[in-house]
Amino acid sequence: MKARGPAAGPDVDRRTVLAWGGALGLATLAACSSPEVPLATATPTPTPTGTDPRLTLKASGLDTPWSMVACKDGSHLISERDTARIMRLAPDGRLTPLAHLPQVVPGGEAGLLGLEIFTEPGGAEWLYAYMGTESDNRVVRFALQDAGLGPAQDILTGIPRAGIHNGGRIKLGPDGLLYIGTGDATDRQAAQDTARLNGKVLRIQLEGGIPMDNPFAGSPVYSYGHRNVQGLGWDSTGRLWISELGPEKNDEVNLIRAGGNYGWPQVTGVANDPGFVDPIHVWAKTSEASPSALAIAGDTAYVACLRGERLWVLPLPKGTPPTGGALHGARELLTGQQGRLRDALVVGRELWVATNEGADSRIFALPLAAED
Repeated sequence: MKARGPAAGPDVDRRTVLAWGGALGLATLAACSSPEVPLATATPTPTPTGTDPRLTLKASGLDTPWSMVACKDGSHLISERDTARIMRLAPDGRLTPLAHLPQVVPGGEAGLLGLEIFTEPGGAEWLYAYMGTESDNRVVRFALQDAGLGPAQDILTGIPRAGIHNGGRIKLGPDGLLYIGTGDATDRQAAQDTARLNGKVLRIQLEGGIPMDNPFAGSPVYSYGHRNVQGLGWDSTGRLWISELGPEKNDEVNLIRAGGNYGWPQVTGVANDPGFVDPIHVWAKTSEASPSALAIAGDTAYVACLRGERLWVLPLPKGTPPTGGALHGARELLTGQQGRLRDALVVGRELWVATNEGADSRIFALPLAAED
């Protein structure tokens, strides 16, 4: 069940991918001239009774942050879903606007979502963003510059958008390829159609081409039958795990294999049907999970939860995962302490978590366990 390795051979012309959707006009994005946001506190702040005393506040005053990503200079970039701003959090804790993306059309769960950074061997950095436009969801990239961002370049267009179920997580895999989690965009049956981009995990080259070893020839689809993919992460052996929102029950963590059918909408949870890949971990009650981002340190997964308002810690098995939909040793942290949790990112020996509390959102850090 291990994910496939690096793509074999050259990728096809990137027009193969762009043909999935319309073109996005190029626009140079300069750094915003907005005033600086006040310094984030660099030491633990007073916390209410019952709050984990190990938490350290990294930033506050963010407006619905969705994704965090690390730059080579030690700063972090943060996307704000509804404002379409990219914020920069400097190593000294100073939070400033880097850019505003005018192409983004927010609405419901759509807007400026996932971010990822690729650093070239020479040191140049490219920022990738998953965004909702007027007509679709798409992945674009920008050269990351001192003054802001360079012109937008389309990487993958034509991902269906809706008021809900837009997916949005993008991550650079250990094979050097870009992985994209999408939602069914309320078109449930599209998740079973490998000719459609919604309800999928997608896998593409960094410039937009389709890897020759993708499971469906000429297609960016890597796995299908997903309802709303929210988190992507790789364990120490290079296996891809995802967190996925279920309907009124059966939120899931899945171990992804190339070409696998994960069942939505025909089944949710453990179906024991040979036609579908069963999840490795299932939460029967959405009130205990509603998972968003998934971050992995070593072989421990940390899942940030929205409705559940908690952080789940899941030890990942190194061999064949057990059946039954429950990982041994799963435990929860921060239950009801910080509100809705949207993103999680491993930063050194800390886990950074972004909350989803509108204009009062924060980023805080929790020390990782010594064994992670």
